[in-house]
Amino acid sequence: MTSLGLPESIRACLFDLDGVLTRTATVHAAAWKEMFDAFLRARDGEGFRPFDPVGDYDQYVDGMPRADGVRSFLASRGIRLPEGAPDDPPERDTVQGLGTRKNAIVLEKIKEMGVEAYEGSVRYVHAARAAGLRRAVVSSSANCRDVLAAAGIEDLFEVRIDGVVAAERELPGKPHPDTFLEAARELGAEPGQAAVFEDALAGMEAGRAGAFGYVVGVDRAGQAEALRSHGADVVVQDLEQLLGEAGEHT
Repeated sequence: MTSLGLPESIRACLFDLDGVLTRTATVHAAAWKEMFDAFLRARDGEGFRPFDPVGDYDQYVDGMPRADGVRSFLASRGIRLPEGAPDDPPERDTVQGLGTRKNAIVLEKIKEMGVEAYEGSVRYVHAARAAGLRRAVVSSSANCRDVLAAAGIEDLFEVRIDGVVAAERELPGKPHPDTFLEAARELGAEPGQAAVFEDALAGMEAGRAGAFGYVVGVDRAGQAEALRSHGADVVVQDLEQLLGEAGEHT
């Protein structure tokens, strides 16, 4: 499997969505910032400490299910809110309400800006399909299917385990490995036969916890060392670097 930069034992590829396949990580970071800054300003006044779309995003929300991201960031600021219900309106100050508010913002941004897939990632997925490898998307996003369709790459994947599926099957999200394990199971592969492709630290931890055969860290934000320390076997800046072992692994 050297033409794909993977061990010979790999039979399936499990791809994260935002930041690996599509350029939507920055959109999500901007939506989180807009939502949290408005909440913190209303709570603490104009002297509030803003949400950092790099540090706070990477550490507390990236790769996690939406409600987990809300809880994680609020806990970092010593803030506790009622859990609320999944159908809480966006104006309600509950964990679920803030999550709904963030989702409304990100959907509007995606509608305005569209969705762009990383060309190198698309080429890599095509190469994986041509090589006979099974392929799944594993994302915490409840909007995964719409994003794949908007990017024009939905047909490249046989299985989709996203926020909607995870909720239906009661699968805990990243950094737990359960969604990746479910995708491997649906593709008929043992964890040791599957490679995980992730850009989030929570995704690296999920890959390590699931004992997958190979974990590829995609460094879009200058965090190569952090990706390695959280479980990456190799770190690249773009999946195209893995094709034919071209390019330098960082």
